[in-house]
Amino acid sequence: MLNAMTVDVEDYFHVSAFANTIPRSTWDARELRVEENTRRLLRLFEQRGVVATFFVLGWVAKRRPSLVREIQALGHEIASHGMSHELVYRQTPAQFRAETIESKALLEDLTGRAVRGYRAASYSIRPDSVWALDVLADAGFEYDSSIFPIRHDRYGMPDAARSPGVIVTPKGERLVEFPLTTAKLFGMRVPVAGGGYFRLLPYWVTRTGLRQVNEQEKLPFVFYLHPWEIDEGQPRIA
Repeated sequence: MLNAMTVDVEDYFHVSAFANTIPRSTWDARELRVEENTRRLLRLFEQRGVVATFFVLGWVAKRRPSLVREIQALGHEIASHGMSHELVYRQTPAQFRAETIESKALLEDLTGRAVRGYRAASYSIRPDSVWALDVLADAGFEYDSSIFPIRHDRYGMPDAARSPGVIVTPKGERLVEFPLTTAKLFGMRVPVAGGGYFRLLPYWVTRTGLRQVNEQEKLPFVFYLHPWEIDEGQPRIA
């Protein structure tokens, strides 16, 4: 079974939960820790023979272009994580289109290759922002990995398909969607795709869920993490 390891290349202060605590105006004044943490992941992946997709935030790519090229040189896929890490449903369609095209062009200039995939900040393509899928199709993306088929206060499309497949956008375009993985545990959908769920839930939940998806449902899973999640020296935010 071929599963997907994915990394959202951003720094700790980009996290949406910190938006009211860490103003965007302070980002450039903060220590950029994403470079070394991403390299730690690259070394780990190399040791284990893992090839991943790195969804790179445009804000990071502008400041550390060599990191993007390094990821690519090691055989990993470069995909887009947008430009500003703003939640999609807090943007107008025009704002989203402008920054999505900008991030795609930036990454393509750095890598010399087409950028085929996209992942929204905090999985913020949800029922009130599905119009973003049309923007992605218009911009030339082939696939998206922004839909999390769960209920959550910040994101989620609980009725969305749990398995990868072709979806039709509101205007009738087609994209391949790689939803974040959920399992059927305790009679409900449980997120087992990584990130905060991997850090906070007991390990057996993730292990059991991913085994169920692979072995019982015969489906691939999509796993994700952030470089800051392996950073023991990350500054603590009140």
